[in-house]
Amino acid sequence: MTRTILLATTALLLTAGAAAAQTPPPVQAEAGQQGVLIFEPAFFSDQQPNTALDMVNRVPGFSVNDGDGSRGFEGSVGNILINGSRPASKNDTGSNVLSRTLAAQVLRIELIRGGAPGIDMQGFSVVVNVITRSESSRQSVFTGNAALFEGGNDVYGGSWQFTAKDGDRTWGFTLSDGMSTSDSNGVGPVVRRDGAGTILRQEDFFNDQSGGGNSLRVNYASPFLGGKIDLTARYGINDFSNINLQTSPTVRRESVYAEDGASGEFGLVYTRDIDSRLKSETRFIHEFSDNDSSAFSRVTENAVNAPEQRFSSVSESSETILRSLLRYEHSPKLTIETGGEVAYNMLETEQAFSVGGVAVPLPSASVKVEETRGELFAKGTWRLRDNLTLESGVRVEASTISQSGDADKEKSFYFIKPRFLATWTPRPNNQFRLRFEREVGQLNFSDFAASAELEDENVFGGNIDLEPEQRWISELAYERRFWGDGIVSITLRHDEISDAIDVIPLDGGLSANGNIGDGTLDQLAVNILVPMDKVGFTGGRVGFRNTWNKTEVTDPTTGETRPISDVRPTQATITIAQDIKSWNLQWGGAWLPLLGLASYDPDQRFSWRGKDYFELWAEYKPTPTLSLRAQINVWNDFDQERIVYGDRLTRPIAYIETRQIDPRTFYQLRLRKTF
Repeated sequence: MTRTILLATTALLLTAGAAAAQTPPPVQAEAGQQGVLIFEPAFFSDQQPNTALDMVNRVPGFSVNDGDGSRGFEGSVGNILINGSRPASKNDTGSNVLSRTLAAQVLRIELIRGGAPGIDMQGFSVVVNVITRSESSRQSVFTGNAALFEGGNDVYGGSWQFTAKDGDRTWGFTLSDGMSTSDSNGVGPVVRRDGAGTILRQEDFFNDQSGGGNSLRVNYASPFLGGKIDLTARYGINDFSNINLQTSPTVRRESVYAEDGASGEFGLVYTRDIDSRLKSETRFIHEFSDNDSSAFSRVTENAVNAPEQRFSSVSESSETILRSLLRYEHSPKLTIETGGEVAYNMLETEQAFSVGGVAVPLPSASVKVEETRGELFAKGTWRLRDNLTLESGVRVEASTISQSGDADKEKSFYFIKPRFLATWTPRPNNQFRLRFEREVGQLNFSDFAASAELEDENVFGGNIDLEPEQRWISELAYERRFWGDGIVSITLRHDEISDAIDVIPLDGGLSANGNIGDGTLDQLAVNILVPMDKVGFTGGRVGFRNTWNKTEVTDPTTGETRPISDVRPTQATITIAQDIKSWNLQWGGAWLPLLGLASYDPDQRFSWRGKDYFELWAEYKPTPTLSLRAQINVWNDFDQERIVYGDRLTRPIAYIETRQIDPRTFYQLRLRKTF
């Protein structure tokens, strides 16, 4: 199949190249052939965007990534810059800032592929830099959202985003009533069979999950001491609940999970031009959160109640970061950047598990995990020729992670992380990118503590011996642009993984996330977007994208080679969309033919597989400041399978449980008013 896709891609690439030679230049210009594409507001006129985020979402070949939220700043933030800088806080993401910036405030959008002097790529091969106007203005964005489920709980939310600009001074706030939903809510049969195929259970399944939250964010930016200061602060509360129910004429199995918490942050960025070539940036971030969660599972069979299982957790966490850098622009072709970052992270949690009111001891039930980390970095971007840009750098990280509570332990780590990226544009609209980099993952502090999945009868212990996962990444990408906003890109990637993190066995029949040795990832990513004006589908475009992943690791229980847990081997998406400017209307749809993944535990194997996921949407803009959007999500049944083994040594099948879930069709509505 991969070979077929590659042949089709090559054919499209060649035909597109021939057609492009006869096509007038699009409303975008390549700046100096160094890999920077300029998109002016006229490029987006057919889409009639309301906000800057609407515009960025329509930049060909770009997908918004707000970062993974991992600890630290370097390497954990997103691929959006505003006026050359990232927001003051990790959680005030680039897409958040753009969603409260009106489209009329955008001067131009730069798509930076492979790096450019003066731009901090933060490990991404492609970023956008949104340049805004400096005129004084007042702007508000009101948004109302609803998610309506057939046979489930409907949820509602909204926000008011206000921004004022007076010359170089900007301030604003965001009031938000957020919502959380799941497209896997649904009903269906649950059948449990023993190893010989004999039915042990046959019940009906029901699940529903939803949540929400309220928050206030304020932002302020102003000239300060010869430079510029950006401030942001946020505080919010949130809740979430999930219920799983299995029933038959004689049985009721109920599992309920609920959590509520609060979180906040403060961010500060101070930038200053020391002279015409030397710039400084200092960043301070403090984030905190607390969370209270509980889960219980009860079974009633033939009017007899089994002992109830309960799991509870109370936790507090925080992160404090201080980061500073100097950026020296030696020439328009060469930029050198150096700096450092120090951080303190903490998670303190108290957990308890009981069966029938009797406490069950858990490893690492009471835990406080602390990390102090420092990092020095240096990198340079050199435009060797107009069509060739080189970026190289190195980061040196040292950290100490200590654990106290049920177990006392301390570990120190030291890593050198080099990076090299070459971007070659041999001809306009043709680009190659080569990346070689060492990445070191951030440990999830929650893995140091116990946890539970009572709906699957699974309790995890904590692991005090975790070490960060490391990857040597080799990546080659080719990109071809044609017909204005048409694009074909192919990316090949190979990872050599050390100390891969997956599930390991613990004593007492428990398991935990831990290091399982070396592994590999081989990846092929294809992205195709074809404008259809030339074939009579005016304003239309069709697309295809997919990432094929092949992973290998040695299972710590069986010693056999298997894939890494929770990595999707494939998930293709086929899209169609059209702008009908005369009707002030946009519509589109997406089809996911197949999706799924598998996870591996010492005592069980879980997998799910779905097919035919459909999404259809339409957005109507009766005026330039008002938009109405409706979307329907429908997908076919998806199957879950859980294979539970009798023991960890010979691994006989104790039972196989299958769930065939019919997901609820749901509708999303959005009303947005800007002024």
